[in-house]
Amino acid sequence: MEKITYQEYSRILVRIGISLVFLWFGLNQIFDSENFIGYLPDFLLNLSYAHYLVMLNGIFEVTMGGLLITGFFLRPAALVLSLHLIFIILSLGYNDIAVRDFGLMVTTFAIFLGGKDKWSLDYNRKKH
Repeated sequence: MEKITYQEYSRILVRIGISLVFLWFGLNQIFDSENFIGYLPDFLLNLSYAHYLVMLNGIFEVTMGGLLITGFFLRPAALVLSLHLIFIILSLGYNDIAVRDFGLMVTTFAIFLGGKDKWSLDYNRKKH
């Protein structure tokens, strides 16, 4: 069995940590969509089905967060989430939430660049 270095633990920890953020936000959007409607772009706010859009976004984030935490299709999931966060940042404009999301986007993109780690399903799937 190969020895895992501290550097490799940091990659695993970052991947799991950011995954939990997406899972938390996604689940909250699914089960409490009314509290997230205010984050929709203005042109979507007045639609009668706005809360369904929030719930769909929550399902998307739970799905992508699940892929990220398991490391299954890790790089595509991280890239899609990075692009997703870019659209969120652009729709929010410059504010404290957009700055936070910028940090999440950079972190998620770094996971895309770094690829699989020893605890990801992609690593173990390719190994055998």
